[in-house]
Amino acid sequence: MEKPKNVIVWITAVILALGVFASASIVTYGLIKTRLVPNTVTVTGSAKKQIKSDYVIWRASFSRQAANISDTYEALQSDLGKVKQYLADNGLTEKDYTVFSVTTNVINTILPNGTYSNIIEAYRLTQDVEVRSSDVDKITVISRESTKLIRDGVELQSMPPSYYYTKIADLKVDMLALATQDAKIRAEKIAENSGAKLGRLRTAKMGVFQITPLNSEEISDYGINDTTSIDKEIMAVMNCVFTAER
Repeated sequence: MEKPKNVIVWITAVILALGVFASASIVTYGLIKTRLVPNTVTVTGSAKKQIKSDYVIWRASFSRQAANISDTYEALQSDLGKVKQYLADNGLTEKDYTVFSVTTNVINTILPNGTYSNIIEAYRLTQDVEVRSSDVDKITVISRESTKLIRDGVELQSMPPSYYYTKIADLKVDMLALATQDAKIRAEKIAENSGAKLGRLRTAKMGVFQITPLNSEEISDYGINDTTSIDKEIMAVMNCVFTAER
């Protein structure tokens, strides 16, 4: 009867020994793995630059409304002549702007119960004009002073100009380089303060660009592309990971 007991004791001892060996192996692997993975420094670098818009788009529309569609169209064409003359007086030719086709809106009579009838009360015709130019300052003045046409009887609606920077693609490359350089300087300071030496760049991830009005604090996770201001500020961000050696 003693043999089974001895067998059980022997099996238990073997299992315990294997468990200790496995644990030691795991710890040893963990230590080896820790040594193989170098220390790293993760930093975010940024670069800012002030730019001035070099392209502008200005849109405006004018309308006429009357009971007779023919009379409405003639009045609208008279307004178009005034708009073209205003642009010509300010140094623009027909190559500088586009006149779009007329849109027609039929206005029906409203019945006493508040519903629309099939009776046509009037026609409202609208025409749009779009100016595109690299002379940003000139078009800004033209758009601002276009309200003079109202005094001439033109029912004008002027939209705020949209401002763009056409060399943004080339500028982004330079900005990313500056942001990466800024990240490296920050990483060197961190490594130096911790008694380490900065190594190679392991990974670099580009952040979104922020193009905002000058002195704006606005930022977005999806990036901003401001078109409301002539003077802008562009900011590039780079998230970098460097190795660090002691």
